[in-house]
Amino acid sequence: MGIINNENGQKIKPLFWVSSAKKNLLEMPEQVVDLIGYALYLAQNGLKHPQAKPLKWFGSAGVLEVVEDYSGNTYRAVYTVRLSNRIYVLHCFQKKSRKGIETSKHDMDLIEARLRLAGLHSEGAER
Repeated sequence: MGIINNENGQKIKPLFWVSSAKKNLLEMPEQVVDLIGYALYLAQNGLKHPQAKPLKWFGSAGVLEVVEDYSGNTYRAVYTVRLSNRIYVLHCFQKKSRKGIETSKHDMDLIEARLRLAGLHSEGAER
């Protein structure tokens, strides 16, 4: 993959989709796709969207979540910025639970498994 620079001459971090994350994102409403897409663009440029927050279960700002409410539903995208100057989109989903704001255990397990896959990909790409 060639190096791409933004309009300021800074390197843009490449974006990688893990498993079905891109397919799941594109099934969301257009307004949600636009917001998450812009948040990922900012991440590629080393910036953080105001709606991107650290996912608490992972204990650092290396795994972030963008949350968007639209038409009575909540949509989320989880990505990591902590692997080898790359952005890995780990999971995009509509929050199903009506109780609280917590992400379900199923989704957290899926994010954790995909983070491991991204780590393996990143290690292989560095060799």
